[in-house]
Amino acid sequence: MVKELRTVQDDQQCDVCGRTILKGERPDTYLAPGGHRRLVCELCMPRADAEGWIRESAAADLPLTFRQREPRRGLLARWRERRAARRQEPPAVGPEPVGEEAWAEGGEHQGWEEPATPPPEPRRPEPPRWRRRKDARHVRAVPTNAEVKIERALELFNASEFPRKIAGITRSLGEPWVSATPDPDAPSEVTVVVAWELSWYRYRVDLGDADEAVVLVAKGLELDEIDPALRVWNASAGPDGRLGVGVGSDA
Repeated sequence: MVKELRTVQDDQQCDVCGRTILKGERPDTYLAPGGHRRLVCELCMPRADAEGWIRESAAADLPLTFRQREPRRGLLARWRERRAARRQEPPAVGPEPVGEEAWAEGGEHQGWEEPATPPPEPRRPEPPRWRRRKDARHVRAVPTNAEVKIERALELFNASEFPRKIAGITRSLGEPWVSATPDPDAPSEVTVVVAWELSWYRYRVDLGDADEAVVLVAKGLELDEIDPALRVWNASAGPDGRLGVGVGSDA
């Protein structure tokens, strides 16, 4: 058996969509601008709310008079209004006007021009990145003798966190080959290489940097990857990973 939907009253229609109100629906009465009463079905209630209509049941909670929200004006209209307001404001203190009339009708100044904006100051060239890094940290004195540089570099290496790693690898792979070579292009730096047959590590020791003197810069697996100039094994490593001056084994 098919049930037929019948309307409650044939003359009840939604004032938004024009659809006849069906049995079982719960329409609500809204107050539109101007005090007009409008019947709105359940589907059109969000649209009525968006239009600013007020539910008749909630009208008692509203003030006696309320102001309808004005539509938002476009960006161009607001810009023109602000521009007109600025033109009507009195001028700021500045150079004396020139000419018979300082202001013309409409508030536009006719006798002088705004001072030109001074050119920006030239930017000083930034120092190299390595120099900025040193300038931001405490810098210590750097020895000039190559042997003293190597001894000082090994002392800084032993005071860093890296000997613990060297000691751990030594327990697995045995005693490493070690070289410490002053950098000819950077007087304050010494390159330290610790190598085994299966791996190697290259560190940069900056004798002038008191904050971060030792940095790991490269590592690999094959000894042939190391620059021959850095394979002059002139130091050695102890079981604790600390390095010392002394000839090690030949690679």
